Amino acid sequence: MTAPSSAQPPASDPNQSLADLRVQIDSLDQQLLDLLNRRAHVAELVGEIKKREGTPFFRPDRVAQVIEKMQRSNNGPLKSLHVAAIWREIMSACLALESPQRVAVLGPEGTFTEQAAIEYFGGAADLIYCASFDEVFHATAAGSAQYGVVGVENTTEGVVTRSLDLFLHSPTHVVGEVSLLVRHHLLRTSNSLEGIEAVLAHPQALAQCQTWLSKHLPHAERRAVSSNAEGARLSATNPAWASLASERAATRFGLHIVSHAIQDDSYNRTRFAVICLPQTLAMPPASGRDCTSLVVSVPNRPGALHDLLMPLKQNDVSMTRFESRPARTGQWEYYFYIDLDGHPSQPNVAAALSELRKLCAFYKVIGAYPVTA
Repeated sequence: MTAPSSAQPPASDPNQSLADLRVQIDSLDQQLLDLLNRRAHVAELVGEIKKREGTPFFRPDRVAQVIEKMQRSNNGPLKSLHVAAIWREIMSACLALESPQRVAVLGPEGTFTEQAAIEYFGGAADLIYCASFDEVFHATAAGSAQYGVVGVENTTEGVVTRSLDLFLHSPTHVVGEVSLLVRHHLLRTSNSLEGIEAVLAHPQALAQCQTWLSKHLPHAERRAVSSNAEGARLSATNPAWASLASERAATRFGLHIVSHAIQDDSYNRTRFAVICLPQTLAMPPASGRDCTSLVVSVPNRPGALHDLLMPLKQNDVSMTRFESRPARTGQWEYYFYIDLDGHPSQPNVAAALSELRKLCAFYKVIGAYPVTA
């Protein structure tokens, strides 16, 4: 798609002064603002129609379609990554005029969960800060938040077991995911490693930085707290404490970044799930690159696990994740958390799920959703 010639940038003139260029930028900024407000007005009209029809205000598949279209239309010099970020914020601001989205996240401000929520919903979302993932699930299930964001897996430390356990009986389902590059920084009120008595962080962060901590702060206590941002908040109150958290947390609580990116794995990513009640948003349609997540249990008998996997093999469905969690019955029984490549609307996936369900003592589809790169 090529923009009309009137929308093309003017030919460069090497004789233009800085003042001339700034006048051009000011004029373009005003045009952009006028167009954005026109778009916002149309979005308000869309919101009125959605309200009358009772259809969801937030449609992540629609957001993805619009962003992909704009990236295909982009002729530069803006990078496609930046075009995506700009349009996500534009759509988030317009959606806030239709109906502000309440999103529960792990608090306080400055957590990676907050960052994941902003990447998914944009900066105009109304964030509700919770003390734990338990509270995120509860707020979302109770309706005080329309959506929730919870950590589910880390490339260094594996799954977030508490989140898996909470999925088991929660009425919510997964409608999306965010994969976030996580860099842990050592934060403190003073810009020095001297005199640190304790390092406060979420248990996952402490585990992800254990090699660095053992080398540089071998005698400091490692104190687990509910979130990295909570650790940053607490370390701001005591000069002998440090924390492992994000740059956002350092800014939020006025702390020095004493050491940058101290996680053991430089490519340290955490996967976050976006959850909601089915009545808030139904299972997203197939995007062509989807994941189906489910939790099952099978009778405790020889060969039961082998039988569980056969429907996947016979229907050519790839399994991308397999985790077990104790059922806590005292009988050495387990729940199995499985991620499948594909969407339940695909015939082979539907056939595999149908056969699988017949073999299970417990069966629940946690969600089907587009996967991130």
